[in-house]
Amino acid sequence: MSIPATQMRPGMIIKYNSDLHLVFSVEHRTPGNLRAFIQAKLRNVRTGAMFTERFRSPDPIDRVYVDEIKMEFLYSDGEDYYFMDDSFEQTMLKRETLGDAVDYLTPNLSISVSFHDGKAVGIELPTAVIMTVLQTEPGIKSATASSVTKPATTETGLVVQVPPFINEGEKIRVDTAEGAYMSRA
Repeated sequence: MSIPATQMRPGMIIKYNSDLHLVFSVEHRTPGNLRAFIQAKLRNVRTGAMFTERFRSPDPIDRVYVDEIKMEFLYSDGEDYYFMDDSFEQTMLKRETLGDAVDYLTPNLSISVSFHDGKAVGIELPTAVIMTVLQTEPGIKSATASSVTKPATTETGLVVQVPPFINEGEKIRVDTAEGAYMSRA
C-alpha cells in the first residue's frame, strides 16, 4: 500500500529499492524558497545498514504491513526495550532497531509491535503521546499562546518547544511525527 512521504513515522516498515527498511527518523524540511522535502533516516532490515534518503512530500512510499501485535511498553535497561502482549508474552527490541521512537516510549504506553517472518522488526507509534514535563523555565501566568516558545525536557529526555505557560510536572500531548507540542493533556 502506498502512502505519501509526509505520513512516514519513526518505527514504520517501508519497502524501498525492493528491500524492507525501518524508518529510523523523519524530518520535514523547507529550505528557503525551495520545495519542502522529507528527510528520512532508514535502516535496512536485512543488512542493518543505515542511510539517509530524501523524499518529495507527494512521493508514494510503499508501506509494508507486517504482523502487528498490540503490546504495552514495560521498561528499558539501557539498550534493551521490553514490551508485553495480552498473553503476558514479552518481546525485547534493541535501541538501534527502534531509532528515534524511543523518545516517545513511556511506561504502559500501548503500541503495535511489527513482526516480519516471526521476528520483531519495529513498532508503530500512536500519532500523539502524553508526556510529563520534567524540566523547563518557570511559566508566566499572564502568557497566552503566541509564537514564543521555550524548551521543555520530558520524562524520556525528549526536548520539546512549548508555550511559555507550560510548567514542570504538567502533562503535554506530543506529536510523534514532528516531536512537537500539540496541547496540554
